[in-house]
Amino acid sequence: MSALSTTPTDPAVLRRAFGCFPSGVTALCALDSGRPVGMAASTFTPVSLRPPLVSVCVQDTSATWPKLRKQSRLGLSVLAEEQDPVCRSLAGKGGDRFADVDWEASAGGGVYIHGAGLWLDCSVYAEFPGGDHTIVLLEIHGLRADPDREPLVFHGSRFRRLAV
Repeated sequence: MSALSTTPTDPAVLRRAFGCFPSGVTALCALDSGRPVGMAASTFTPVSLRPPLVSVCVQDTSATWPKLRKQSRLGLSVLAEEQDPVCRSLAGKGGDRFADVDWEASAGGGVYIHGAGLWLDCSVYAEFPGGDHTIVLLEIHGLRADPDREPLVFHGSRFRRLAV
């Protein structure tokens, strides 16, 4: 490996560098006026056991986050390995993001993606500025986990699967 370069200012260089770290892919969704609204987020991190908290980072330019943040409950689904089409749909900029997505809503309004390995029933706990993103802490109120489902992994700007 060569010496470190100076502080990178080119977003493409940073995006490529950040792509060296594999991450899981989540869907953050809720009902808004009875209709599902959601987004994909690959910046998901478990944070705390007491209280139970996770975090996601949301671009400040997101048109979806303002709709989600006002909901009392959010559904966070950790997508499984075959769900890259779901991620692409939820990351889309136009059209009905849920047209080909199998989902269900809880009584509290959280929306969950069928086939995901983990469902978390969450509410916004806190938000912090983070450059061109907002760091969102979510408090967990309930969960359903299927640890045998292989996760969808995003690495090097591509979806990957874990090798056995």
